[in-house]
Amino acid sequence: MNMRNQWPVLPIVAGLASGLLTGCGSETGDSGGTGSSVVLGMSDDVLATDPASGYDPGSWLLFDNVFQSLLSFPKGGTEPQPELAKQCTFTDTRAMVYQCELKDGLKFSNGDALTSADVKFSFDRMLKINDPAGPAIMFPMLGDVATPDAKTVVFHLKVPDATFPSKLASGAGSIVDHRQYDANGLRADHKAVGSGPYELDSFDDDQAVFSVNGNYKGTAKVKNSGVTLKFFHGDRTALKKALLDGSVDIAYRGLSASDIAGLDKQDDSKGVDVIEGSSAEVQHLVFNMKDPVAGKLGVRKAIAYLLDRDALIKNVYQGTATPLYSIIPAGIVGHNTAFFDTYGARPSRAKAAAALRADGVTGKAKLTLWSTPSRYGPATDEELKAIAGQLNASGLFDADVKSVAFDQYEKDIAAGKYGVYVKGWVPDYPDADNFTAPFFGKGNVLDNRYSNSTITGSLIPGTAAQSDRAATDKDFGRLQNIVAAELPVLPVWQAKQYAVARDGVYGLEYCLDASTVFRFWELSKS
Repeated sequence: MNMRNQWPVLPIVAGLASGLLTGCGSETGDSGGTGSSVVLGMSDDVLATDPASGYDPGSWLLFDNVFQSLLSFPKGGTEPQPELAKQCTFTDTRAMVYQCELKDGLKFSNGDALTSADVKFSFDRMLKINDPAGPAIMFPMLGDVATPDAKTVVFHLKVPDATFPSKLASGAGSIVDHRQYDANGLRADHKAVGSGPYELDSFDDDQAVFSVNGNYKGTAKVKNSGVTLKFFHGDRTALKKALLDGSVDIAYRGLSASDIAGLDKQDDSKGVDVIEGSSAEVQHLVFNMKDPVAGKLGVRKAIAYLLDRDALIKNVYQGTATPLYSIIPAGIVGHNTAFFDTYGARPSRAKAAAALRADGVTGKAKLTLWSTPSRYGPATDEELKAIAGQLNASGLFDADVKSVAFDQYEKDIAAGKYGVYVKGWVPDYPDADNFTAPFFGKGNVLDNRYSNSTITGSLIPGTAAQSDRAATDKDFGRLQNIVAAELPVLPVWQAKQYAVARDGVYGLEYCLDASTVFRFWELSKS
């Protein structure tokens, strides 16, 4: 998800189904809404309420609860299931024609009927607007959307893509009411009309208020009478205070590692519980392959040999993440340990020095590591300073750290001004394709001037076309080995996912899994 800004309780169901059918789902939804309302505090902002624009974790949290997609990810699982659709299937053997049949009697929250026309409108609109801060980048394979009748939708793809169902199940697949949205422009009134479990009653800089959608028809069973989402705009101290004084029931996304560790040790006395779940969020160092220093393979290898992930996890993140040794994180089909196998887990000054000498680097390699904590978390500066300290302690580098605002950061990366910079990634959907194609495919999001013809010409299109996702292991392994050898990026850590709740709040274990869907409807309060 656009390097989307950032946990194991639930099992992860490995991969997509090997067949081409995305099964028939039962309509188990309960839109009654019982129990108390729940107040959720979050340090992330919601940057958009229009699904054609939002491509950040806060916005997708809103989309996942206010809008429906044709498919959805069940709690604890990574295989899409029918949601608006009664069933979906590839109708050809090449994974280029995908057809969905809608359920009967679908309505938006305002009572308007939801038909195939709304599905076509939503995708046509997203692609036409093509907002740079939106999810259209996820659908370069989509040719056209046909609607033979009011309940049938047919997607014609330009190239085979067996991961297309997972993309539909993500926030990017949100369906809007064609009567309520402009086909040519984004909605600017901070209102939203969807068919999900919740309605958006109000939205401003301080909070978003959600009530239960009585017209909802889907798989979710709502266990509360509404949710208020309070925004803390990166102020983790205020978020923690609000949790402890009871003005929010749950703190999600934004507490520091030290806060989480401290609350976990003292939760009995504080009246709060720390809930840990699985996550596929990752963070990498990215190298500009055209930079005069970082562009040297010997320099990149030396950094890989010197990076002490365990020390970072212990000292900076206090155990709230795990070391990452590949592009594809643990828990996702296709994961291997290419960087562990190539560079080891323990720092080696001797191997780093040899790598520099082999590339003709004499004296200390001078580097600046670039950071933007407003986007990738409050500990990012501290982390990069620790990495710079590791490099400098070897006597082989003269490294410093500079931190800038996110807007400037992105502009400078695009202009090629940075040699080494940090990027975080929260997946759009839990498949190895989403950790490879966006990074190394054509028009990749890293902007690091890296290209490999084997990856772009063979491995990415070949794995995308494979309907049996388990059968992609070999090719994804080869891709990861190439990246480890050529080092356009260096994986650093894989997150754990946390939320902290006051006593008497339940259901968070069903909100924290590799799908990245935070399910409001699972929350309840006694």
